[in-house]
Amino acid sequence: MATISTDAPIATLINVFTVQPDRQRALAELLTSATEEVMQHLPGFISANIHTSTDGGKVVNYAQWRSADDFRAMLGNPTAQEHMRQAAELADQYEPHLYTVESTHQH
Repeated sequence: MATISTDAPIATLINVFTVQPDRQRALAELLTSATEEVMQHLPGFISANIHTSTDGGKVVNYAQWRSADDFRAMLGNPTAQEHMRQAAELADQYEPHLYTVESTHQH
């Protein structure tokens, strides 16, 4: 489960994909299967959440890793690279960045 806390010592990947609406479902399914088959078995994986926009034009992967080093190690994994290549082919654009949590709010 995702942990969203300012004091959690984790690396958060937020990758925003811009996609044609007719490819949104395929991209979301690819990211889901890549997570289930590969990512969740790699060292340092904590969680992943795949979101689709209601207008059909975006898919967001919100994933957490134990550290930035674990995330970078995943980038070097050949099987993970193949899934990332397939995702890039489905998307028009993608913007992966590592983030830290600056604040959280709830009611």
